[in-house]
Amino acid sequence: MSLKEQLAERKANAVQRMGEDVVAEMNAATKRLHESGLADRAVGVGMTAPLFAMPDATGKTVTLTDLLTAGPVILNFYRGTWCPYCNMEVREFQKLLPEIEAAGGNLVAISPQTPDNSLTLVEKNELEFHVLSDIGNAAAREYGLVFTIDNGLRKVFQEVLKLDVPAYNGDGTWELPLPATYVIGRDGKVVFADVDPDYTRRAEPSEVLDALRALGNAAAAE
Repeated sequence: MSLKEQLAERKANAVQRMGEDVVAEMNAATKRLHESGLADRAVGVGMTAPLFAMPDATGKTVTLTDLLTAGPVILNFYRGTWCPYCNMEVREFQKLLPEIEAAGGNLVAISPQTPDNSLTLVEKNELEFHVLSDIGNAAAREYGLVFTIDNGLRKVFQEVLKLDVPAYNGDGTWELPLPATYVIGRDGKVVFADVDPDYTRRAEPSEVLDALRALGNAAAAE
């Protein structure tokens, strides 16, 4: 089953899990985020990817500069280990990790959550790639992805889902990045970008892999 099919199946069952009123508010919040135009202003294809330096799940600092020295980078921004859609996504990327590495790529996942929570994500999903903590959403802000959970959705998180986003992030804010996936060439240019205000939709990992392979083929032809 593709990631798209897995996500659609979970979304279809959302009313049974949470009720119509909750799903309606979550859909309304997604609509408001679409209308804000944030995704349209984010870093896109042809732009230079902003550099970053941040800790991985073990506290080791990882930089985009070092990653690009080794090869092209697949950069995935996700919301946190508390997000089931994010967990589905990173598991699918893990399945393709051997092929990503065979194509010369480096896979990196980034969220605003603390290193301890990133470590939980790594262990829970048996991930073997870099999982970084973007404290204060510093990198996500440079990529134009940051938004604040509005009051209507915040109430759902607190009262229904029992999610304390500020605690996960460790910074006292209700800020999150839009889910986004980039493929960045060794020259720092973005060759693939998928940014969507709808948290239930993600780039298909196989398509991301295709973009990485196309980058390698183009380089070989030069």
